Amino acid sequence: MKLHFTKMQGCGNDYVYIDCLTGTTPGGVLRTPESLAVRLSDRHFGVGGDGLVLMLPSAVADARMRMFNLDGSEGRMCGNAIRCVAKYLYDHDIVRRPTMTIETLSGIKELSLTTKGDTVLSVTVNMGRAALAPEKIPVRLPGDRVVQRPVSVNGHTYLLTCVSMGNPHAVLFCDDLDTLPLASLGPSFENHPLFPERVNTEFVKLIGRNQLQMRVWERGSGETLACGTGACAAAVAAVLGGYCDRGADIRLTLRGGELVVRYTEEAVTMTGGCQTVFEGTIDLDDTAAPERGA
Repeated sequence: MKLHFTKMQGCGNDYVYIDCLTGTTPGGVLRTPESLAVRLSDRHFGVGGDGLVLMLPSAVADARMRMFNLDGSEGRMCGNAIRCVAKYLYDHDIVRRPTMTIETLSGIKELSLTTKGDTVLSVTVNMGRAALAPEKIPVRLPGDRVVQRPVSVNGHTYLLTCVSMGNPHAVLFCDDLDTLPLASLGPSFENHPLFPERVNTEFVKLIGRNQLQMRVWERGSGETLACGTGACAAAVAAVLGGYCDRGADIRLTLRGGELVVRYTEEAVTMTGGCQTVFEGTIDLDDTAAPERGA
């Protein structure tokens, strides 16, 4: 079974994108997207990426997006991937408008496109309201919200702010990002019993008023170069903590580039670039699922 794909990246978040809009995509893609995500995302035995994105028809929006992590688990939302979906729809003359809507598991998102010539350079996504109630995230902590709450992880106490941007996030502020042992620390947060659906964790450093630096550990994928919903969660946590201004453009520097987030009473918006890396065809009959060593 030969499968055409497009490799795209937004702020270093690279995914393998499959166009399922025309009905010509092999049926196995839709029957087993979880296992396909594991196979195609592997950087040695597959195409390589942070996961798999399917672009599908929608009855309520211009298109529908499904995103699968490296381990095959499905994410409810991905801020960097949805910008690339918008670019694909515009650049391929599927939705040739400067604004569009895309359906996700966390709701319908509105997007505004910045173009040059016939291609999209950047996209602003209306991510909706930030959910702060513990049961909405979810996190097993009492109260109306979790802001700078002390939590013990591996015998150390961290001040966590918990936010849902369609996905659960735990944000903590620290002075030194370069020496953080994320390979060991990240899984301890991801699988902490406080988070029944696991959690994405953002480690954030203040580098100026309305300017942040961030590293991220994503559930199901590990450390990635960027996370759009994570950048939004970090900006919300910074405003709630008094480090940044509500309604201002908050610039976040990530390992893969920069994102700009604005947090208002009405919504969180995120702006960032998006790029097509390459297109190709892979023969799935010749691609065996990689064996995972102990």
